[in-house]
Amino acid sequence: MRFLMFVCADPDLTGDGSPDTWLAETGERRLEGSRLRPLSDATTLWPKEGGTFVSDGPFAETKEFIAGYDIIECADLDEAVDIAAKHPVAKFGAIELRPVWE
Repeated sequence: MRFLMFVCADPDLTGDGSPDTWLAETGERRLEGSRLRPLSDATTLWPKEGGTFVSDGPFAETKEFIAGYDIIECADLDEAVDIAAKHPVAKFGAIELRPVWE
């Protein structure tokens, strides 16, 4: 079962810790992942009569933002939660897990 992990952080809060240990522990269960560019590089598209409205910046008006993502393969949600709880950002930010529709 694949899960998408949204790695969310508050820019005013920073944590300490390298992802190296988490990456080593997760091993081949992590299929893909990366940090995302800053909010200033975000673009949001909205439906608009006759086309699409394009806006600079993220969709949500909140301090917390999606800082990165990981795709992990796990036996079940319990294993995904265990992996997500060990992510370095989980100590000061939030990790949102979503099963991939397969």
